[in-house]
Amino acid sequence: MTGDAFLTEPGGGAGRAAHASALTPLLDQEFDPGTLYALRAAVQAHAAQAGLSEDRVAELVLAVHELAANAIAHGAGHGHFRMWALAGALSCEVVDGGTSGTAGFSGTDGSAAVADPWPVADGHGLWLVRLVADRLDLRSGPRGTRAMVTFALPPPEDH
Repeated sequence: MTGDAFLTEPGGGAGRAAHASALTPLLDQEFDPGTLYALRAAVQAHAAQAGLSEDRVAELVLAVHELAANAIAHGAGHGHFRMWALAGALSCEVVDGGTSGTAGFSGTDGSAAVADPWPVADGHGLWLVRLVADRLDLRSGPRGTRAMVTFALPPPEDH
């Protein structure tokens, strides 16, 4: 995708049968510093209900928390989370909502400049997400940053 189209078009992914935006998410909620606990609890409940093992649920909650914390710290101070069950996987999206007075900066001519993308070297959050997730797609542009993280669901049990 070019430019900031990643914030208006669904994320691509191998094995996707349909665009994520065309499906109803399992979970769709806004978050900010005061609601991270609620986001973690909701992600835990929905991931367990979708069929992830207890260990994988914990890893997914950890990944989502790290991505949401980055959205708060390096984005607009709040964000939006969505989760879908797609083609044998849970796919989660964290969007940081773009720039704010603290995340963005103004150019010397007074025009708004592109927000810095989430730092890769400052902490270990993104490294940790890459370690536990099956896939991470991170894209930044003039309107913010979007992270898509995917965790494979176990195959259905045959009875």
